[in-house]
Amino acid sequence: MGSGMWFSWLGISSAWAQDLGASPGPQMDVWHILSHSGLVVQSVLYILILFSVASWGTIFFKLRQIRVARRQTARFIEIFWDTKNLTAIHTASQELRESPVAQVFRAGYQELLRLTRARRPGGMNPVEDTDLGGVDNVERAMRRAIRQEVTRLERALTFLATTASATPFIGLFGTVWGIMNAFLGLSQTQSSSIQAVAPGIAEALIATATGLVAAIPAVIGYNHFTRQIRVLTAEMENFASEFLNIAERHFLK
Repeated sequence: MGSGMWFSWLGISSAWAQDLGASPGPQMDVWHILSHSGLVVQSVLYILILFSVASWGTIFFKLRQIRVARRQTARFIEIFWDTKNLTAIHTASQELRESPVAQVFRAGYQELLRLTRARRPGGMNPVEDTDLGGVDNVERAMRRAIRQEVTRLERALTFLATTASATPFIGLFGTVWGIMNAFLGLSQTQSSSIQAVAPGIAEALIATATGLVAAIPAVIGYNHFTRQIRVLTAEMENFASEFLNIAERHFLK
């Protein structure tokens, strides 16, 4: 059975058969397509590339920040339970500034130190002494430190969330625009073959692919860092509870 009979059996017109049977033209790679794409599609691609580069920079920065925070936190907790002197612990915590738990301890220790000094004889008059608040003041100081540390750890996560949610739609806009231009160009030519619109559709689909390339790492990074921050937040809250129990038993009776 000849090729013409096969095309007739499949319901393909003779014009399409000639297009499918024609010898392929010069191969176009991705860079050639991008360099010959329209201004709007190129602008979309540049925006997506900027988002992708900034997103990877944020991911590497947060990886280092979280890794250092967890390592220093583990070191501080070990020092805290092995050392019985709060002053020595406070001195050691000054070298662990990237540990959120250490910063929570410093806030509680400084408030506790202020209260114990004020409770000494002659520290302040009895009227002021009744307003000290005791363990509640220490708890408020530590809660404030927890919020500050969570805010510091969450810095730049908003950008990852924005990249993850916005870049697919930016790429989709480039795709719609490219396909629209491809079919507008097809209406102005005499040819109705797929080869007439292939370059336009190709550059349009590249915009979608670039948007996904920018969005997928941002989604993975955001979810990973959110999980790590939740773990560190739980460690800060657990430590604050333990420190408040120690302060109430031994210093604020």
